[in-house]
Amino acid sequence: MKLRVDVNGVTFIAANPPEAVVDFESKLPRTDPDGRPVFAVGVVALGAEGADVLTVKVAGQPKGITQGLPVKVSGLVATTWQMGDRHGVSFRADVIEAVTQPQKTPAS
Repeated sequence: MKLRVDVNGVTFIAANPPEAVVDFESKLPRTDPDGRPVFAVGVVALGAEGADVLTVKVAGQPKGITQGLPVKVSGLVATTWQMGDRHGVSFRADVIEAVTQPQKTPAS
């Protein structure tokens, strides 16, 4: 099942820089249906109930993301999966981008 995730009120911080996702069997970089490479980004999601660390996959390499940088996650979808007796939830986003802070000017 795929569920759209409401990220209003959630702050995301990059836990690690983007890493290319590799197909388990072929060991080749994984691509989406449009041929774009898939990347995984670990993010800390901070909300009213606490924090969780998520691995979020996105098509196309996110630019300018480094550990500890605030990021914006758009179009987040949670998908349940099961393989034999293992199961879990995976996350995919349309876009993960660095949040740019407005530069502060020194007081005169």
